Amino acid sequence: MLWLCKTNWHSLSRISVRSVCSLLFLLASCEIDAKESGPLKVFVLVGQSNMQGHAQVKTLDAMRLNPSVAPLLDDLIDGDGKPKTLQQVWISSIGSAEEIRQGALTTGFGAADRRPKIGPEYSFGIYMHQMLDEPFVIIKAAWGGKSLHTDFRPPSAGPYEFNQEQLDAFSKQQRDLDKMRSEKDAATGRNYRLMIEHVKSILDSLPNDCPLYETKLGYELAGMVWFQGWNDMVDRGTYPNRDQPGGYDQYGELLSVFISDVRRDLDSPKLPVVIGVLGVGGPTAEYGPSQQRYKVMHESFRQAMASPAKRAEFTGTVVPVYTEEYWDREMVRLRQIEERIRPSREEIEAQKKAGTITEQESRDKIESLYQSSFDPTELTYLRESVSNGDYHYMGSAAIIAPIGKAFAEAMYAMIGE
Repeated sequence: MLWLCKTNWHSLSRISVRSVCSLLFLLASCEIDAKESGPLKVFVLVGQSNMQGHAQVKTLDAMRLNPSVAPLLDDLIDGDGKPKTLQQVWISSIGSAEEIRQGALTTGFGAADRRPKIGPEYSFGIYMHQMLDEPFVIIKAAWGGKSLHTDFRPPSAGPYEFNQEQLDAFSKQQRDLDKMRSEKDAATGRNYRLMIEHVKSILDSLPNDCPLYETKLGYELAGMVWFQGWNDMVDRGTYPNRDQPGGYDQYGELLSVFISDVRRDLDSPKLPVVIGVLGVGGPTAEYGPSQQRYKVMHESFRQAMASPAKRAEFTGTVVPVYTEEYWDREMVRLRQIEERIRPSREEIEAQKKAGTITEQESRDKIESLYQSSFDPTELTYLRESVSNGDYHYMGSAAIIAPIGKAFAEAMYAMIGE
């Protein structure tokens, strides 16, 4: 088209109308081809409860009270003030609910207990769609309370072997070792197999079930995000030296085998992988006095989780995302204030227990204490942005949404070009 703009009409008059029409058609066809998507990209999101997601949808609104995350709402919420639904992103999820759930990406694909929730899939899908500007599929396989050493154990890692510390403990407890080994063998690798089976099943069903699928284009596995770790981190039996540097090295070895086995079993030898490094509690350099006893353990585990990215065979195709960076520092600050007024609250509760004040008087006094300690914005954020325990990233959209965005950005950095 630029050539036509620069061509003078005198020169153009020497070209037949038919030739011009043919040229215009050719240029238009090239433009269409340039914009036409290739194979339908498929992203696999795998992990345990934090990949499921425990941020209640209601915590999205509280993000507007936190300047560090409020700008994300422009991307997460539509013009009517409701969470976006992306018709160009189709998701199939297993493990977060009793049944397989699938459809256009929106909120509610998090853990299915009580109120609707989101996991990293929501913001991952929104920001990946912004960057790719094309339709794609998310296959999510996440089960709460599952370990890498047993439940997601990859086939090439071999059977789980009890270490000597465990065997000694079982002996003292007079446990039936044969029964325990049998139960462990039955559990080993179960969720790995379920994950692989689910991914293959959904890929096979795309032509019939996914409205975004085009037969002439097909699909391609574009990447995987791994977000897991809590059950391994707290397992002193499997990791008896977990409170020492290098105490979780076995986790890093298992995760490397896991990545290799997934690539083999899904026939995708260079599958890009993002590792969501467990960051509950935030950066260890910012740990307060009550967290110091966990510092070495958390540092060691995070190093082990990120370690596969340093292996030569994974160069450029495996990257870590340190989710500690998205811990809610504003909530940490507010909780520090809350801790300072705790003695006053305990005194009020003691008065109620002693019968010197009524239940209603106790509630009124505590409310007055909080009103005098926080401004209205702080108090609303303290009460409305958290919907679960710290081990689930507070069940806060202010944490989970930035994490999903970071996963998308890390993935796009590997595949965008």
